[in-house]
Amino acid sequence: MSDLDQLLDTEASVAAVGTEMLAAAIDQQGAAVHRADWQPPTPGTAAALARLAAGGSTAEANSTALTRMLAVRPQLTDVSTAIEVIPGMTERTFLHAGPPLEWERASGPTRGALIGALIYEGLAADPSEAEAIAAAGEIELSPCHHHSAVGPMAGVTSASMPVAVVEDAAGDGVAYSTLNEGLGKVLRYGAFAAEVIERLRWMQEVLGPVLGAALRSRGPIGLQSLIAQALQMGDDGHNRNRAVTSLFLREIGGALVDGADAPVTDRKAVFEFIDGNDHFMLNLVMAAGKLGSDAAAGVAASSLVTVMARNGTDFGVRLSGTGDAWFTAPAPPVDGLYLGAFTEDDASPDIGDSTITETVGLGGFAMAAAPAIVGFVGGTAAGAVRRTLAMYEITLGEHPAYQIPMLEFRGTPVGIDAALVVRTGIRPQINTGVAGKVPGTGMVGAGLVEAPMECFTEGITALAERLE
Repeated sequence: MSDLDQLLDTEASVAAVGTEMLAAAIDQQGAAVHRADWQPPTPGTAAALARLAAGGSTAEANSTALTRMLAVRPQLTDVSTAIEVIPGMTERTFLHAGPPLEWERASGPTRGALIGALIYEGLAADPSEAEAIAAAGEIELSPCHHHSAVGPMAGVTSASMPVAVVEDAAGDGVAYSTLNEGLGKVLRYGAFAAEVIERLRWMQEVLGPVLGAALRSRGPIGLQSLIAQALQMGDDGHNRNRAVTSLFLREIGGALVDGADAPVTDRKAVFEFIDGNDHFMLNLVMAAGKLGSDAAAGVAASSLVTVMARNGTDFGVRLSGTGDAWFTAPAPPVDGLYLGAFTEDDASPDIGDSTITETVGLGGFAMAAAPAIVGFVGGTAAGAVRRTLAMYEITLGEHPAYQIPMLEFRGTPVGIDAALVVRTGIRPQINTGVAGKVPGTGMVGAGLVEAPMECFTEGITALAERLE
């Protein structure tokens, strides 16, 4: 006898699928109602879903893409300078988060970060000159994702910035990310005050070289193990990175003490900077995620999502089976908790490449591992668990290394299937920081957001057309 047969094997039991009105009416009559959370596929997607189902190759392709994503073994091998290691970087190339963007459409925090980066690079003397240079098209704007890189929030990366080099110990993939500045008035949130530029120059002159020397002295640091341990300690890998940053500091500490060829004062300053920045590991976790998403890309017929990213103007996704194509929708507002006197009126729409963490089973997909995260982004601890449980409905597997104690050490939901998103109507859950919409403001809060459905409907439609 099936579970449904057993459920209905009494006169007083009713299974209600879909409309809550029907379930409520039956409930009022005294019958036991068993609700099933179901709704029709997203309007306009039935033909595409049918084509994917009929193709027969989608399931096999998804299995291949997920296997590739989970096979990577990210390790931090070096810290170098962006222009020396990032493919396609020039002195006038400025990478940014999210899908392709022009200055005219750029959000406030993206503009602010570009202004700051132009001043930092010595290409502009002040904000007015920086704006004029950008508006005249005298710099090249390009998404981080087009250069094997990722950047949190505005994601702006320029030629002289120190970047982490993360390599796949099990393959030949390489990914890059900037180093984390901390919270508050920082470039990635669109701030460009003198203190921001001064910090960036210290990172270029001290932080990057010292970390690079320490890594070359001690050898690579495996990141997957650190992330996995941190999930057992209350992190989510996106907005709570206190545990993984502490674990990283233990790994690098010995080399900072006696392995790095740098003055003691510089090594001490680097140690204190990392120790005082609970978000330091975010950028490295993102680069590790980029390795996994890149490994899963390019599998024909696969509906696995390899990129979710936003730039404060557009939210974009890429699918394994549709190559380099972006599917975009307007970046949504964030349901946030705000700092000080800031309110939602001060907030930019959703921004950043940090959703690469959700793409590989962390962040909003692992909130059940990090109940304390709700104190930073809002919601409730019980809600954090519900969000993670919902993500199992739209993913292709469970991560063998990233496990959640609250769920009896179940692996985090990993491998977003765009077809499942549109079939179920369940949208990917994201936790994120919030940048001020006015250039130069900096961080104004943190919160929760859902990916726009339009990105996924466009993506599975395009994938279905490729299978015709």
